[in-house]
Order: sequence, then C-alpha cells, then structure tokens
Amino acid sequence: MDPVTEVIDKAFAAALYADGDAGLDTGASLLAAAPEADAELRRRGEELVRRAWERGWQPADVVRMVRRAQTDSDPDQARLAAELITGETRRHGDTLPPRWRAQLAELAPDADPAARPRPADRFSRATTTLALYRVLLRLPPIEPVGPAPGTPLHTPPPPGHEEPRILTRIRALLAKAEGTDFPEEAEALTAKAQELMARHTIDEALLASRTHAKNTPGACRIGVDAPYETAKAILLDAVATANHCRAVWNEAYGFSTVVGFEPDLEVVELLHTSLLLQGTTAMTKAEAGQRAGGRKRTKTFRQAFLLAYANRLGARLAATAEHVADESPEAGELLPVLAARDVAVTDTAERMFPATTTTRVRGASDAAGWHSGTTAADQAHLPPSARSLP
Repeated sequence: MDPVTEVIDKAFAAALYADGDAGLDTGASLLAAAPEADAELRRRGEELVRRAWERGWQPADVVRMVRRAQTDSDPDQARLAAELITGETRRHGDTLPPRWRAQLAELAPDADPAARPRPADRFSRATTTLALYRVLLRLPPIEPVGPAPGTPLHTPPPPGHEEPRILTRIRALLAKAEGTDFPEEAEALTAKAQELMARHTIDEALLASRTHAKNTPGACRIGVDAPYETAKAILLDAVATANHCRAVWNEAYGFSTVVGFEPDLEVVELLHTSLLLQGTTAMTKAEAGQRAGGRKRTKTFRQAFLLAYANRLGARLAATAEHVADESPEAGELLPVLAARDVAVTDTAERMFPATTTTRVRGASDAAGWHSGTTAADQAHLPPSARSLP
C-alpha cells in the first residue's frame, strides 16, 4: 500500500466510522501532516458524492442534508460539498437532466473556491472535510426522482434548449408580485400568473392526449425547511393537489417529493415558492403589528398563522383549478383527460411510496394568528374566480 492511501485509510477509519469529535481530531491530525494526500482526498470526496447519486440523492438534497448536519462552529461543510458536487458532475457535460443543471446553477456561488475564505490551518480544513465525508458516507438510499448523471436520457434537450416562453412570463409576473409594496398591483400580477399556469397545464394535457404522447408522471423534491415545517408541508401539499400532483413529505430529511407530469411539476415549484414568500412576508407584518400592541408569544402566533394560511389557500386553489377547467372551451374533452392523468399520478406515487403514513398536526392555539393567516390567504392574489369562497 502506498503512503498516501495508507494515511487516508487510517484517517477515514478513525473519523468516518465513529461518532464524536475524538475520531475527527485523530483523522484530521493525520491529514494535516500529509499535504501530499490532498489530491487523493478530494478524489475520495467526489467518489462519495457519486455514491450519493446512485442512492437517489440530487445536488440540492445533498447540500440540504449537509446544512442540517453542520454546526455553527463549522459552516464551511456546505460550501465544500458544493465544490465536490460541481467537480463530480462536470465530467458529464451537457448530458445532465435539466433539474440537475438548475440545481448546479444555484450552487455555483458556493462552489467557487475563490469566493470564500478557507480555514487558515490544515488541521481545520481537514476537520471540515472529514465531517462532510462522514455525512456523505451515511446518506441512506432514497426514492430516485429521475436518472442519475451518466444515465442516457431518452429525450436529451437540444443545444440551447430553454424553458417555454409562458413559464418565463409566469416567473416574471411572480417576481414583480413579490417585489411590489402595493397590494393591488401584486394581486393583479399574481392573478395573471395563476391564469397562465392553469392554461399552461390544460394546453399540455390536451396536447399530450391529442398526439397520443407516451408521457408518464415524474417527480421532483422540494425543500421544506424549519421552522414551522409542518405548515409549510401542508401548503406545498395544497399547491400540488390543486395542480394535479401528489406531495409526500419526508420530515426526517427536510423535503417533500412531488409526483406529477412535468408541466404540472414546474407550476407547483413556481407557485409554491411565490405563495410561501407572500405568506412569510404577510406573517412578518402581522407579527410586527401584534408586538407593537404588547404581545410577546410570537412562536404560537407564527405557527397558527402559517397553518391557517395553508388551510385557506388549499380551499382557494382547489376552487380556482376547478373553475378554470369548467370554463375551458375544451371542457368536454378536458375532464376525462385530467381524470386519466390523476389516476396515473396516483398510481406512480403509490409505487414510489407504498408505505406512507399520516401525521397528526398540532392544533393551532392562537386565535389572532389563525385569523391573520386566514386573512393573508384571502389576500394572496389568486384570480377573481377563486374569491367567492365564503
């Protein structure tokens, strides 16, 4: 065995297969004294990342898990993970699935070594590296939501492929709605975006039916981060259900898997992100008003606010989806098409998750928070057709 391999194997044996800081210190001391092992250490890290892909993980999932595991005293693990992920996936070139490319683009700032300070001493760098590798090594297999890098794509995107123009318009409308300080303007912008979303889903479903396309449901993962993750998961489930998808929450790993046809998944991602931002902004304003009146119990207020917001929006989104479908000129043709797609989505979700369980939601105990959350949901800027709910 060559000296480099021997040093790394000893460091890994001490640090990766035991809990606690003692093993990390021993392994980091070995690596700090062997700068000639740096290249092989990085290669081993990229190999661990590659194993994560084989177990069903994607770039955003890995970084999310690393951030959940890292401590405030060692915040560089996620940045190092981004570097390793970027290095490992670079060899696949343009063959990566579109969602992978989008996730890598979001990681790009953290993946640039020149954009962040590095620990000054070799021991600290080695400790960070081994702590990260410990997390990567222990990632369990999860349900895959798409092909891993290197898997031949059935329909690779053409060079210069871009998303449909209608999605670009929707993104722009939602961005303006989130950025304006004028409720009336935000309402009009988001209402238009929601109408475009519904029409986009209908057009894609009818096109697939008329051309007898062999499309099948896919899946994506969306992060559901603390705090108040239960309410956030309920909101995502409401958005998914209204858009002919199914959401399955994995509380332990901090994400929900959304199952549906690709155009609907795109809509769910866009709308959920926008509504969560609108809800968080409204909650912050409502909480400030409560505190100005002398109130101090902000945690129960926030919990009740977000639960009410998610509950009310679920009803409004369902009503909107039903109204748009009923008012469509192709309603007679559309309804059986959507019903067939719903069956396909349900079957796929049940195959992916044959053993799902229900979760009891802690009741909201704050009347002011519930009332404010309901009001915010009613003002969350959906189309006029959805505003007739009592």
